[in-house]
Amino acid sequence: MLSGRKYRLDLTAEQAQTCEEFASVCRAVWNTGLHQRREYRRRGAWMNYAPQCAELAAAKPDHPWLKAAPSHALQQTLKDLDRACREHGTFRVRWRSKARWSPSFRFPDSKRIQVERLGRKWGRVKLPKLGWVRFRWSRPLGGGVRSATVSRKGAHWFVSFLVDDQAVMPERHAMPGTIVGIDRGVKTAAVTSDGDFHDRQFITAGESARYRRLQQRLARSKRASANRRKTITALNALMGRVTDRRGDFCAQTALRIVAKNALVVLEDLRIKNMSASASGTLQAPGTRVAQKRGLNRAILDKGWHRLELALTGAARYTGTTVVKVHPAYTSQRCSACGFVSEGNRESQAAFRCKAAGCGYTAHADVNAAINIKHAGGQPVSACGDLAARRSVKQEPVSRATGRTPS
Repeated sequence: MLSGRKYRLDLTAEQAQTCEEFASVCRAVWNTGLHQRREYRRRGAWMNYAPQCAELAAAKPDHPWLKAAPSHALQQTLKDLDRACREHGTFRVRWRSKARWSPSFRFPDSKRIQVERLGRKWGRVKLPKLGWVRFRWSRPLGGGVRSATVSRKGAHWFVSFLVDDQAVMPERHAMPGTIVGIDRGVKTAAVTSDGDFHDRQFITAGESARYRRLQQRLARSKRASANRRKTITALNALMGRVTDRRGDFCAQTALRIVAKNALVVLEDLRIKNMSASASGTLQAPGTRVAQKRGLNRAILDKGWHRLELALTGAARYTGTTVVKVHPAYTSQRCSACGFVSEGNRESQAAFRCKAAGCGYTAHADVNAAINIKHAGGQPVSACGDLAARRSVKQEPVSRATGRTPS
């Protein structure tokens, strides 16, 4: 089974400069390849990975700066571009800006990568055109190296190894028949149907205040100035700690959940659409933009998608199945009787069923997690039923056509 191992590099000044040069060449190849693909699409033609690789090799005699980076790294850049254009569309793929893109490049040939352990805390890796590079041995490799990716985060460089740990996904979970539903929210990151609340504060009050001050300083600084670069470095360092905490939380939460459950049920959330801006346009400005901005920040801060990725990755080692169900009415439906009403959820945390003869009460997030668990991998109907009974709530019907709006 393939898995990743990430280590912090200890580069010399010369090696750091070489890495910056490699990343700059890869960024230029990405932007040039993307521009070429867009021009071809405007003419109704296509440009793919193979002809671009051939043109890249032919361009090296006329552009010697292309020879500074390893050929395999440049080919991997074009391969990544090809996959991005196929998955998202040529005109939706973004340019790699020098100011916003985190430098990275990949070495795919395992035969040219050698890893040695120097001691208890240090190891070294031999990479093409970089030579031997020391790195912090923070965890065992656990398998043979398939590829290596060098990237920069803030002021530090890292190497990520793709290793084959020889692990095999179990045919059955150690606790078959166990199932849990997970409700992701903005107040609590994840609440399970078992009543467990998983949450953590990723940024302290002091860090939030410092982040605001740095943003004000950045807004007042001159472009391309030394002070602006220092401010950006400080911002990256602060937010780097926040993202590391979020990643650690998601990994630990995922491990605990998949170890106890053979089936994990999540809502199929469109996080990109949910966190989209509400500012609108000049012709049609949005409403309640400030409130929506705060909601977007809360959604992104909780790391919903990162938790989903962590669950998917950890499930491979326990035999857990992760499924997603339609999220319609999971927070308004009573998990005891199935009655659906907006009034059932009295507040963010309180749920009380308004159906006659029921009166079920629970924490609103726990009730929603139970509804997600009941879906059990079956899509939740947009009419708000669980296939066993019909609720009184239906989709809105257009008075003009008598049909549900599409």
